[in-house]
Amino acid sequence: MAGAFIVLAMFLLALLAPVVGRDPGAIDIANRLQPPGLAFLFGTDDLGRDVLTRILYGARISLLVGFVAVGIATFIGILLGAMAGYYGRWIDALIMRFVDIMLCFPTFFLILAVIAFLEPSIWNIMIIIGLTSWMGVARLVRAEFLSLRERDFVLAAQAIGARDLRIIFRHILPNAISPVLVSATLGVAGAILTESALSFLGIGVQPPTPSWGNMLIAGKQTLGTAWWLSVFPGLAILVTVLGYNLLGEGVRDAMDPRIRD
Repeated sequence: MAGAFIVLAMFLLALLAPVVGRDPGAIDIANRLQPPGLAFLFGTDDLGRDVLTRILYGARISLLVGFVAVGIATFIGILLGAMAGYYGRWIDALIMRFVDIMLCFPTFFLILAVIAFLEPSIWNIMIIIGLTSWMGVARLVRAEFLSLRERDFVLAAQAIGARDLRIIFRHILPNAISPVLVSATLGVAGAILTESALSFLGIGVQPPTPSWGNMLIAGKQTLGTAWWLSVFPGLAILVTVLGYNLLGEGVRDAMDPRIRD
């Protein structure tokens, strides 16, 4: 419940950013590097921009990257995992060897290598994170399908002549979706961390668009005198990732019949 509250609160703050915040790109040199106070709750940066407003707009970027990247990864993982688990034999062997090859590459360095050849933009980041993080979902779905395809309801569907696609998506997949939901919830946190790291390195979301990662790197040079420029974006990342991790653990506990009272 704590994780759900954090996620819901962050989602609402991001949604209401234009209402509760100021213009994230408004430059006010007269108020540059103002410490946190009543006028500016989280202070201002070296251009006089409101840090709280930029954090709220940065939440939009982080949540968008998390949801889209995880959506891409989940779609690919379900598709390949379902094919491998249902058909088995050479299809299973081929898909799982491809999964093993992908797992051999360090994901973050693979993302860096791909971005080096592309223009750094939010859409490229979402697609690349999604295309490099589907392997865990594929393994989960495959394991569930290997167990479920031998159940009586699947054999009954095959006996009446149901097509493979109907059996996969109508009968087996709804019964295998629980671990996928948990993985997707935890994957959002991982995608947010990856986007923040890329933006911190300067190859993610580019200024002046606010993201938590590029706010961290912008505050690094004034960390000794303007601590709030790094502390508050870092806390936003910490609280959001913690919220999704707690929510993922809660979803797992709720859907696992072995640990129910």
